[in-house]
Amino acid sequence: MKKKIAFATCVQLGLSCIEEIYNIGGELDLLITLPDHKAENKSGRIYLDEFSQRNDVPLLKVDNINDQITIDTLKEKGIDWLFIIGWSQIAKPEVLHTPKEGCIGMHPTLLPEGRGRAAIPWTIIKGLDRTGVTMFKLDEGVDTGDIIGQKTIDLPSDITATDLYEKVNDTHIELISDYWTSIVDGSIEPMAQDDSKATKWPRRKPEDGEIHNGMTMLEADRLVRAVTSPYPGAFFMDGQKVYRVWDASTNRESGDIPLQDGYLIMNQYEIEG
Repeated sequence: MKKKIAFATCVQLGLSCIEEIYNIGGELDLLITLPDHKAENKSGRIYLDEFSQRNDVPLLKVDNINDQITIDTLKEKGIDWLFIIGWSQIAKPEVLHTPKEGCIGMHPTLLPEGRGRAAIPWTIIKGLDRTGVTMFKLDEGVDTGDIIGQKTIDLPSDITATDLYEKVNDTHIELISDYWTSIVDGSIEPMAQDDSKATKWPRRKPEDGEIHNGMTMLEADRLVRAVTSPYPGAFFMDGQKVYRVWDASTNRESGDIPLQDGYLIMNQYEIEG
């Protein structure tokens, strides 16, 4: 019997997956998103009304994924799988266990490496030469569920968050295309993560984007590339002025911001305050 599938998202990564499902001939039985007024300034925020109407898919708007109306609607629709992608709220056990087969998420690292938040910035700050996206069953831990599939992304040394976000988006689409049929017909075989190889990356705060003179050129360059669009951008404080830096280069002899071993040159920036 064909599985009934719901999808919760409020950002472009999720919409890209939804569009791919329909591109390959799939269908969804329920869409879930935030009310229009919530998270209006969230990076990549999208709205599902037009897609819902065009494809005749019921659309549920909830303040929180754990609201009782979510659980009641999943039961009413007889949902087997719930995708939760690009959704910042943590699904509690009752939501995770309401769909008959469970919930599916995506994480932009090769799990079990890089569990936690801010995976794209951390990947660049750490100078990794590869990352990836993991499709996995959600459980009550943080990015700890069984792996359904993974795809690797090779990283050039000068990659920016803008470029990596686009690669991550494309890889989400590829994973949906590769595993959709197996999810629908019930033939997927999720594999447990190897916890002995797990790493956890901490949450990042806006103030973590500050460029300071104690940095090396490598550290400053990585920071600028890691938190550029769609993220808030790196910044440098000069008295009362805040320089919001979106693109930069380094030079050992001269530049705009002195560093431990050279200078940062601000190629694209805004002055705030």
